[in-house]
Amino acid sequence: MVSFGLFGDQSVFRSEATGAAQVVADRFETGPIEVKYNSKKGGSATTEALARSLQVAAGRLDAEKDVLFLILTSHGSPDGLAIKAGRLTQILTPSRLAEMLGATGVRHKVVIISACYSGVFIPRLANPDVLVITAADAAHPSFGCEDKAKWTYFGDAFFNVALRRAESLTDAFAGARALVRKRELHEHFEPSNPLMAGGANVQPLLVVRP
Repeated sequence: MVSFGLFGDQSVFRSEATGAAQVVADRFETGPIEVKYNSKKGGSATTEALARSLQVAAGRLDAEKDVLFLILTSHGSPDGLAIKAGRLTQILTPSRLAEMLGATGVRHKVVIISACYSGVFIPRLANPDVLVITAADAAHPSFGCEDKAKWTYFGDAFFNVALRRAESLTDAFAGARALVRKRELHEHFEPSNPLMAGGANVQPLLVVRP
């Protein structure tokens, strides 16, 4: 599992990347876990570091039997995910992430992206061997990225609440989507419409801890 908090100017992304990795590790049989995040002073969660981390993780996996699990949390736009580490700024585009994941050689992957407009990644990533879950569709923002918060709205609903008790990622997503929609409507926000796509060949490999 690789979990990156990409936007260093707000600590919520560090907190979410760390907390999400812990929840996933608690729920599934996991191998090595790598968490990286950025801060206002700098950090190591860059596009180059992500590419390296994915390659290192892939080297520890059986390319046909194991699952590479990637969590990304940041601000997002229709162009991709914002990376901010001190003065360094980058954009992680859907095509770049698709290249990184393809280069690993690992067949089965789960990619969870907590960011505004994160649905833009689905057309480039999702297929029967890659399960993609996003906090929003390609046309809407998601919410809750206040500095010093522990979770975004989606991160709280998916990782902190639904996944802790769900029997599968499908169940966790359904529960989280309902929680997010209820919270957004209560606060009079336009719904973010979290999405899940692909992964038909992946889900049978994910063993939930009893």
